[in-house]
Amino acid sequence: HLRERTDVQNIDMMNLAGFCRNCLANWYQDAAKEKGIGLEKSQAREIVYGMPYETWRAKFQTEASQEKKAAFEKNRPAD
Repeated sequence: HLRERTDVQNIDMMNLAGFCRNCLANWYQDAAKEKGIGLEKSQAREIVYGMPYETWRAKFQTEASQEKKAAFEKNRPAD
C-alpha cells in the first residue's frame, strides 16, 4: 500500500504515526537477521519502497515545511 502512496511523505508518517518507511525497512532487516538471513539496509529499503531508496527520493520526496520539521524534532523518537 505504501508503495502506491508516494504522495505520503516519511516526515508526515513520523509526525502522525511515529514511524516511516525507513523504520519499516529497519524492522524488516532486523527480522531477517533474527532468522539468519543476511539483508543489507539498501535491500530492505528496496523491499519497502519498491525501488532503490535514492530513486524514490529523487522522484517523490518533497521538501518538508518548517512546521513539519519542528513537529518532527519535538516528537522525534529516541534512537
